[in-house]
Amino acid sequence: MGVSFEQILLKLVNVKNIPPIRKKGFSMTKQKTVYFGAGWFTETQNKAYKDAMSALNANPTIDLENSYVPLQNQYKDIRVDEHPEYLHDKEWAQATYNGDLVGIKTSDVMLGVYVPKEEDVGLGMELGYAMSQGKYVLLVIPDELYGESINLMSWGVADNVIKMSELATFDFNRPRYNFYDGAVY
Repeated sequence: MGVSFEQILLKLVNVKNIPPIRKKGFSMTKQKTVYFGAGWFTETQNKAYKDAMSALNANPTIDLENSYVPLQNQYKDIRVDEHPEYLHDKEWAQATYNGDLVGIKTSDVMLGVYVPKEEDVGLGMELGYAMSQGKYVLLVIPDELYGESINLMSWGVADNVIKMSELATFDFNRPRYNFYDGAVY
């Protein structure tokens, strides 16, 4: 009497011991990296930037240490917010731009901190590029501004739009699509 292939497989792989594919709650065994897109040119943008960084630091599904934060990765470590004269330096501008593109390509998720009525044109470019690279695009809007109209193009590339207060508990291991509650212009 021969043993069938199916019988051999059943002996090799005990189907009862296969762990469930999904568990409720956070999947904390894996962390994602983000490209942290955010303006820092106005008081409101700067506050949103700091609030988002704080929330990401508290989020157990984010590997912030290996994420790409443009202000921390500018060419030759020259921070343009501290040395605006480098905005006229072509070498610095080209190298910083290309470095940011590498940051988007090598990160798991594109996170855009979006401030309605104070859109950062650079963030818009980063969002579109991330979408073209097949990245999950998450927009985060400060709670007090959530629901205000946002730019149609930024809305269009976003896979999800959440409130700032949701960022610390957002499970980046289980990204989902959702609509924005506000209007577009």
